[in-house]
Amino acid sequence: MDPVPWRDAWHEALYAAGRGFYVARGGPAAHFTTAAHGATGAALARALLALPDHPVRVVVDLGAGRGELATHLIAALEHRGSRYAVAPPRDESPRPRVVAVDVVDRPEGLDQHVEWLRSPGGAGLPPELTDLRDALVVAHEWLDVVPCTVAEVDDAGTPREVLVDPASGEESLGAPLSAADRHWADAHWPTTRPGDRIEVGRARDDAWSDLVSRVASGTLVAVDYGHTATSRPHGGTLTAYAGGQLTSPVPDGSCDLTAHVAMDTLDADVVRTQREALQALGLTGATPPHALASADPLAYLAALERAGAEAGLLDRDGFGGFWWAVKRVPGTT
Repeated sequence: MDPVPWRDAWHEALYAAGRGFYVARGGPAAHFTTAAHGATGAALARALLALPDHPVRVVVDLGAGRGELATHLIAALEHRGSRYAVAPPRDESPRPRVVAVDVVDRPEGLDQHVEWLRSPGGAGLPPELTDLRDALVVAHEWLDVVPCTVAEVDDAGTPREVLVDPASGEESLGAPLSAADRHWADAHWPTTRPGDRIEVGRARDDAWSDLVSRVASGTLVAVDYGHTATSRPHGGTLTAYAGGQLTSPVPDGSCDLTAHVAMDTLDADVVRTQREALQALGLTGATPPHALASADPLAYLAALERAGAEAGLLDRDGFGGFWWAVKRVPGTT
């Protein structure tokens, strides 16, 4: 099989009809745990709902997997105003719609209150996802699976596109980067050291800009593995997961393929680590006072579970090391 650009093989491996990894091999939960699952997902949903400083009419979970985070968002919305909520409701308006978006048909057993849209995969978004008003849009681990150009600096110091054999994963160097990709690399990931890898973030920037353009008013947040200009990885980050384990990145549809996101090149108002973002929203992960165990054992257990989940989200060597890029669209008056 002839080698092809990594970005093309990557897209086919994840999203090809009937055989792509996300289409044919189950959702992400079948292969690895994300912050959207379990107790951490519940805590994350509560925190995300506290992020907007405006009324919210619709919440969008983009890259929804099989609806795990969307389900937590529904539960958090139902309990807003309770003593366990992150923040009380700001008004008496109806509960916001929750819309989940992913590359498969609606999963069986998904909460009936979650609306579902099917996307084409990668940077593609469904046409129905437009003119969102008073929205909270969450792109949780979406951009890292938007395929991008992978490059490597040759012996002469020129970044060249990396080609890959889709069946074996064997790589070779192709042509020098296109003018647009080279412009992005020179601006955001400059290197002439032979052997250095560059994951050109232009496709991610464009995908994010497309998403922002669909919001008439509201708040968008991308949550992802990432890096900024001061921490670009010399060897790149392209990797793969299958069955809960790291594996060699081969674009044959047998594994998830992912690469970290250049978060600081996105159109955003604030870029910071998840730990910093959640601390700003009031999460501490602090253990509840032991006296509560005697006064109200059920409340103590609930608070203890919540503290553990928050601590997991704040762990700087784990989920706390994720990055948030937040964009606010004020709308027109």
